Amino acid sequence: MSYKDKKIVVAIPCYNEEMSIKRVINGFQRELPQAEIVVFDNNSTDRTQEIAVAEGAKIIHEKKQGKGWVVRSIFEKLDADIYVMVDGDDTYPAEEVHKLIEPLLKDQADMVVGNRLGENNHNSIRPLHQFGNWFITSVLNLIFRTKYKDVLSGYRVFTKDVAKNIPLITMGFEIETELALQTLEHGYIVKEVPIMYRCRPQGSFSKLSSFSDGYRIMVTMAMLLRDHKPHHFFTFIFIVLGACSFLLIIYAYTLTRLLNVFLISGIILGVAAFLFLATGLILSAVNTRFAELSALIKKNNYFAVSKEKEI
Repeated sequence: MSYKDKKIVVAIPCYNEEMSIKRVINGFQRELPQAEIVVFDNNSTDRTQEIAVAEGAKIIHEKKQGKGWVVRSIFEKLDADIYVMVDGDDTYPAEEVHKLIEPLLKDQADMVVGNRLGENNHNSIRPLHQFGNWFITSVLNLIFRTKYKDVLSGYRVFTKDVAKNIPLITMGFEIETELALQTLEHGYIVKEVPIMYRCRPQGSFSKLSSFSDGYRIMVTMAMLLRDHKPHHFFTFIFIVLGACSFLLIIYAYTLTRLLNVFLISGIILGVAAFLFLATGLILSAVNTRFAELSALIKKNNYFAVSKEKEI
């Protein structure tokens, strides 16, 4: 596969990966000899930085702890036509990178994600992580009407347009979920490609906390639903509060005592339900106007660039 005239950068987020970083760097040096290899060191306390420098990789430090901060730094500090982002734990084979880049070169996608969850990889992923990934992906697909299979993959390739135009705000491992949703929200084409996935090297440990990071991912999805699909978010709250209000009012009329307490509570919940519904409708209208403004700005930028090329 030819990558002529394409500037490629391989960005490797790292935190204490001295056991594996050499193999990761060497693998991408072999597969993409023309690419710049950049290790984003996130306050490692082992020999990760020393080994990366010895293997010829460029080092960029990100002092704010968390993968989200690292990914935001990658988007801000690197400039390339094709970005390859891969974890530094040597679980993602470098030789699979060509399968991920191909859809970009054919203009079939703006971001390509490596799907680890094929049948041949089940022994490489801990059962708890498999279940957590399946649950989070299923909830995300249900809420946002997407068709992701592996939303938490740490191996993805994307264009410069994605890197420079996607706003990211999360700080930890929930960054992959935000990135997946933000690309779709901004109209980019996302494609998943099945890849092989290896076990971590012996002596290497995952930095992902199944429960705390899983909780943050779910909160992130709720926040993104509130911000990008307020009508759905607030309508759901309206339905829940409205149902509670209805049940309380009906229950109040079946009692001879404490009638006022239940009746007043039901009325308050009913009013709150309609306030949430109104909030959702207003925010939805505001989001539509912002989407229209964003589309106009993007169109104007396109014509401005086209005129510059003509000159």
